[in-house]
Amino acid sequence: MGSYEAGRESDDRDLTDGPAETIGGGWENSLRLGQEVRVVLAAVGGGAIRVTREVARHHVRHLETVAINCDPRVQGFDEFDRRVYLGPDSGSETDTGGSPFVGGVLARAAEPALQRIFHGVTFVIVVGSLGGGAGSGAFPYVLDVASRNAEVVSAFVIKPFRCEGDRRGLAERSIGRLHFVESFVEKRQRGVATLQVLDNESLVAKCGSLAFTRIADHWASVIEAHIVRSFLIPTEAILSAVETAPEALAPTLGSSEVENTPLAVVPPAPSPGPLAPPPIPALQSAVGDVELTFEVEGKVRPPTAQ
Repeated sequence: MGSYEAGRESDDRDLTDGPAETIGGGWENSLRLGQEVRVVLAAVGGGAIRVTREVARHHVRHLETVAINCDPRVQGFDEFDRRVYLGPDSGSETDTGGSPFVGGVLARAAEPALQRIFHGVTFVIVVGSLGGGAGSGAFPYVLDVASRNAEVVSAFVIKPFRCEGDRRGLAERSIGRLHFVESFVEKRQRGVATLQVLDNESLVAKCGSLAFTRIADHWASVIEAHIVRSFLIPTEAILSAVETAPEALAPTLGSSEVENTPLAVVPPAPSPGPLAPPPIPALQSAVGDVELTFEVEGKVRPPTAQ
């Protein structure tokens, strides 16, 4: 536990592949009195879910967590506030078989459900584990929906070890394709979106004899530190300023408006139950002739302070 806590204090630029991007200034000006500020952390793919589950277990203040995968086992991850299973609701062939094409088809079909998850969100952090069907295939579509809905987006992609061969090559090609996700690229150009590559291979030289089972802890610490430093601390500072000096807003708003329309960071809300997206037609492609339904499972988690 000691080494993990030490890792949590480290600068994420020491652990990422290449220079770390930072969120540009100015997004604070988009916050308005009466606005509900939501912070959502979404994981796409098995490896990303393992990393994000470590963050979810810390119950970071104000943070909503979502697990998205083409494997039906995602529905059992109780650490997350929402679990999204992309795939047919019957039969044994429920995974992508490692095909990014199939993962992309499933994600496109599930867009109505994804739209409902990200609608109205202020900050979205999307984590994808590249090299497989869900991460390389579904991640770009999840990122696109998140970028079209959220005001600020941070994307983290986890690249496999060099010894994983084909998976690493697929991951590198997938990273290149992210530069064609127009909604995300537009936000990066405006300085309200970032892309960080978490390269497992970099841990070999930087962390030496790090146990394989601690890799998820390391990346979780990087992501959690980014969330707290880039989103939670600045937003809470704005809230504090509004609470302690609301008269500063009086020139533009009447005093009664300031009192009655507070800016608030919204804690993870109780689940409204499974989401029911519009009917999706049968797909004629690599996933076969099947009817797809998408369930977004949630749970009620009591708020915890950190």
